[in-house]
Amino acid sequence: MTDTGDALSVSTTYGPTMRRALQLAALGPDRGVNPRVGCVILSPAGDVLAEGWHRGAGTAHAEVDALSKLAPGEAAGATAVVSLEPCNHTGRTGPCSVALIDAGISRVVYAVDDPGHASRGGAQRLREAGVDVIDGVEADAATRFLQDWLTAARLGRPYVTLKWASSLDGRTAAGDGTSRWITGTAARQHVHEQRAASDAIVVGTGTVLADDPSLTARGDAGELMADQPVPVVLGDRAVPQDAAVRRHPHPPIFFPGHDLSAALVELRELGIRTAYVEAGPTLASAFVRAGLVDELHVYLAPTLLGGPHTALTDIGVDTITDQLALDLDRVERLGNDVLVVARTPSPATLDDASLIETARAEASSTASIRQGA
Repeated sequence: MTDTGDALSVSTTYGPTMRRALQLAALGPDRGVNPRVGCVILSPAGDVLAEGWHRGAGTAHAEVDALSKLAPGEAAGATAVVSLEPCNHTGRTGPCSVALIDAGISRVVYAVDDPGHASRGGAQRLREAGVDVIDGVEADAATRFLQDWLTAARLGRPYVTLKWASSLDGRTAAGDGTSRWITGTAARQHVHEQRAASDAIVVGTGTVLADDPSLTARGDAGELMADQPVPVVLGDRAVPQDAAVRRHPHPPIFFPGHDLSAALVELRELGIRTAYVEAGPTLASAFVRAGLVDELHVYLAPTLLGGPHTALTDIGVDTITDQLALDLDRVERLGNDVLVVARTPSPATLDDASLIETARAEASSTASIRQGA
């Protein structure tokens, strides 16, 4: 904490307002390259003067949106409570840190540092201008809320969720390869809702050739849902021209080769922030082995199958001390099935922008995205 007084006092003073800023942030779009941000401006007496939130790329950022609702000079001496560190760069809009300084804001309270290599540094700019800055208020709640965007901003790739459905003994198909259906209708509908909430759905050519999936998000009656993920197919094998994926509402993206990191960097460059991976054991294991999975959704059915068809194969664990420990997030009952959601420990932040540039260069030299190929 960067302000005088202890953390408890600051949290008591600004915690409720920060939680309101997060509520405002949730009004913004949860897709694309921009974060969801909310802002509340308080008078010197602590009264709410204005509220704002970011409505998507190219629109006013939350701080500017809130300031636009005030008369000139009305923000002088006020406090801005923002869910993310005010940006410090000029893109399609100007720096929010400068807008706050120019408006006469005397204090800025924010929850989470901006990890963007171009956009971070707003707090320092505010301090240099004499603005009192307090950081870390409701940081845990804000980090969880912004988790997918923070991952994309820090690592230069989408937030990756790996999904599979299996029996209690970890089998994803019977001995003859049949798998429809292991789980019940409630679990399967939940999967479609997760697809609709994701920017992209990722599979391998093996899955496309074996199952001919449409990779769409559908409702209870089989109708297409309003939001559809972009279908992404990884691998070198040719996909038939009459494959169901080619009839998807979005043109499928075919990514040849086996460099998953490069593929994810390219997808991020296309504005994909969240990727939902529904892959067979080979590709799923490759994602896990490469450390590219942020969250796992495992749908468990109370049934036993036995046999060789396991959810994962070799993930680089040779001895029990090498096991990949996960953080259990929640367990939900879906009809007669259970959804287990677990998260992987936070990967290291890519503080060096050159690492992302290297990944981009590798993506360009080893494989190129081909739409409709």
